[in-house]
Amino acid sequence: MYGFSKFYKYPLPLLLLSLWLVAVFLLSDQPAHSQHPVISKKEKYHLTLLAKRIMPSTLTENVRKTVLENGLTVLTKEVHTAPVVTVQVWYKVGSRNEEPGVNGIAHQLEHMMFKGTRNRPIQFGRLFSALGSDSNAFTSYDQTAYYGTVERNKLRALLVLEADRMQNSQIEPEQLASEKRVVISELQGYENSPEYRLNRAVMQAVFPNHAYGLPVGGTKADVEKFEVEQVEKYYCNFYSPDNAVLVIVGDFQTANTLETIKEVFGKLPKRPEAGVISPSSLSFSTQHGLKTARAKRPATANSTPIVLREPGAGRLLQVVYPLPDENQPDVPALDVMDYILTEGRNSRLYQALVESGLASEITASVTSLREAGWYEVLVTAGSKQDLKKIDSVLSSAIANVAEKGVTSEEVEQAKTQLIADVILSNRDITSQAMRLGNDETTVGDYRYTDRYLAAVRLVKPTDVVAVINKYLTKEVRTVGFFEPTQKRITEVSDKPDSAQTTENFSPLAPVLPSEVVKYLPPVDLATDAIPQVLPDEFKFTNGLRILLLPDHSTPTVTLSGHIQAGTEFDPDNKAGLAAFVAENLLNGTSSKDVLNISKVLAERGASLDFQTYREGVHIEGDSLAEDLPILLEILADVVKNSTFPVKELELHRQQTLTDLQLELDEPSEVARRIFVQSIYPKKHPLHTFPTEESLQKIQRQDVIDFKAKHYRPDTTVLALVGDFDLDKVRSLIKNKFGDWKVSGQAPTLKYPTVPMPEKIVSVNPVLPDKTQAVTYMGYTGINRYDPRFHSALVLNQILGGDTLSSRLGAEVRDRQGLSYGIYSYFQAGKNAGTFLIEMQTSPEDSTKAIASTRQILQQIHQQGVTALEVETAKRTLISNYNVSLANPEELTDRILMNEVYGLEKVELHSFTDKIQKVTLDQVNQAARELLHPDKIVVVTAGPSVLADNSLR
Repeated sequence: MYGFSKFYKYPLPLLLLSLWLVAVFLLSDQPAHSQHPVISKKEKYHLTLLAKRIMPSTLTENVRKTVLENGLTVLTKEVHTAPVVTVQVWYKVGSRNEEPGVNGIAHQLEHMMFKGTRNRPIQFGRLFSALGSDSNAFTSYDQTAYYGTVERNKLRALLVLEADRMQNSQIEPEQLASEKRVVISELQGYENSPEYRLNRAVMQAVFPNHAYGLPVGGTKADVEKFEVEQVEKYYCNFYSPDNAVLVIVGDFQTANTLETIKEVFGKLPKRPEAGVISPSSLSFSTQHGLKTARAKRPATANSTPIVLREPGAGRLLQVVYPLPDENQPDVPALDVMDYILTEGRNSRLYQALVESGLASEITASVTSLREAGWYEVLVTAGSKQDLKKIDSVLSSAIANVAEKGVTSEEVEQAKTQLIADVILSNRDITSQAMRLGNDETTVGDYRYTDRYLAAVRLVKPTDVVAVINKYLTKEVRTVGFFEPTQKRITEVSDKPDSAQTTENFSPLAPVLPSEVVKYLPPVDLATDAIPQVLPDEFKFTNGLRILLLPDHSTPTVTLSGHIQAGTEFDPDNKAGLAAFVAENLLNGTSSKDVLNISKVLAERGASLDFQTYREGVHIEGDSLAEDLPILLEILADVVKNSTFPVKELELHRQQTLTDLQLELDEPSEVARRIFVQSIYPKKHPLHTFPTEESLQKIQRQDVIDFKAKHYRPDTTVLALVGDFDLDKVRSLIKNKFGDWKVSGQAPTLKYPTVPMPEKIVSVNPVLPDKTQAVTYMGYTGINRYDPRFHSALVLNQILGGDTLSSRLGAEVRDRQGLSYGIYSYFQAGKNAGTFLIEMQTSPEDSTKAIASTRQILQQIHQQGVTALEVETAKRTLISNYNVSLANPEELTDRILMNEVYGLEKVELHSFTDKIQKVTLDQVNQAARELLHPDKIVVVTAGPSVLADNSLR
């Protein structure tokens, strides 16, 4: 699904990408060393050690830049760790090139680029899916990018498709009308978030006469007015080879690939008018806007906070400090400053605001773009806390840092964290290409990150204080308050109303896979053989299982773990206890307090996190290779020796209560809760959700007892992939975890059998003043051991595995334009699973989208699918799986969960064989047995208009 780049935490499939893209690192062309001409011998020695430890080589040492005669910039980087390749096309145009009245046109065009070309009048998402490409796109302030990652034998096919839509895309009236509805649905989803609405108001005040003050995705009012001619003109002006950067990273040969690129892209002509467009015909006046953005605004403009008094669940404070554009040398010091102020438990603002109980969360980012920048701080207030007081404490804390300075230790820790984050975020080829594309389009130099990291290493305490005094002054900042005007839902009813639907729509024409074959570029559809490397497995006498897979391609290690201590063990009256335990493990042990633990990890740039789900606790960790002993030492200490200090438990309780309020203000969370509780009856392990009452009942002794009972080595699995010696790591783990005691038998649960609903159950919780509705549909499903599991995966890929190429996506999303995103899933765990369909719609479209979805379920249930659909789905699943194994985090999780489910190690590679063996008859049998359109729970959460249009 497409998206646009933004900092906020609204539901967005590209969230991780968005966080990275908005926090882009920009630097002037001045050599880094020129900023600090005098460095002591001691500092030089320390910097040399830091450089050797964190940056063994540059990120761009084997990147090759080529510029074709038509102006297309090509960046290639060979990475031969897996037989996959990523192809990305970055256009130097974004919301910066807009003005009021056409706000969102770059984002709208991004959507239209998937609608087909003169040569291929077919939804491109179906072509990408047939190739097994992990493809998507996004729009940001300064650029629009399209990317796909595939097996290496699909490289040419991706290049052909991207070249085709660079020149031949068609903007048809009917398709534009449909996709405008999709974009409006997307925007309504963002409008559901108070954070997004507050940011819009603040940014408009910061940049009143510049496009950076406009929302990247546009506004409903502007999108509704877009005409074909406008979008076509925008496409003709900005989508040309001389305004684009093509990035290829992965397993290919540069010389041969460059010849292919010249053959495929070299014939595309320059467009003389590319990037030059008058204000009266779409473009924002860049020169005027830049002058206005840089002009000093009157102090009175910032003295009074912007206050939004709207329905919501929590108070928010946003502060934005304007920064200059990319051509300034202070960005490295600003980023180091940001880490000191807001990164981790030891950070200055976390200590002042969160540890004091004033706030439940604080986030921040430095953004530096082509024409301006800003430093943005967002604070979620604690329960019943006053925003004015929070703002006062925030300002005082920053002023205190400016007055008293920062320590060398703080600066070195922040630098280590920052640099490690860059390294750890560049382990997979897609991320590496993203960084190259962003640097080349935003700064004009793909080598920027290397220079940036070199400059970061030179930042000193005086530099941090200098940028605070220079940029973080009260006179220039803009402040926004979000004050909820009414209390949202605090509890979710578990007594759904039921009704039978009577809607009838004309039969839908099924997706024709033959069209995909017709328009797919020539490709060798035989997949490359993936190296059959399997992890080594060890089991200690206390029952702890570990799986180790050395990978020396990068100097990093990824750790993934599982403990059988999930929410399924929550007591009925103390729901939330399992998460309470997991989320407090890092808050202190018998030998280290919470700040010491945080400091040890931060000094190494390592991360460790515990996330609870229904069947277990998932452990996530990563570090640079040489810091693995530290990571394992902390992990062992917290799972064995956590003490759960009273102060930290109470602070966590207040944060959790605030989070609960915010969650119950989100239609997606309300819909999910009621959906699950409508399927699984009371006393079932999956029925219970945390409430304010249940969270208040949890006592420290409950936490201690739960941890002692459920955190056991014989229910724990650890998987590690990375740059390590097998024997040394095995010995290290045995040394750290070997004394972890086990007593008695591990607790077990037997899930009761849950019958299917007898008819359609329709539930419509109303959340006032929300602009988008979220619907969940489904019922109980299969577990991981069901013999139909692999057939169900193929069936699901055809039904709703992709929001553009599936039956649901092609009809509900692409043809009718009723949903920004619609997906189906067979969630299959160790115990009973769940089948569900999830969609987001405009409230007026919900009823029709639900009816169309049920009709497609009925169609497949009765008529089945075609042989060509099955073969296409199998190729897609196999290719996607092979691509996923090239990502160290996904690979580690695959290894882990295969062990958790009790599967053989060879499942890592035999999975694709099992998919390949699925037959048409098996898929159609699964459709008859697993799809039940007339016995389904339908939950739609959103605006009150739904109460009138609900299923009856």
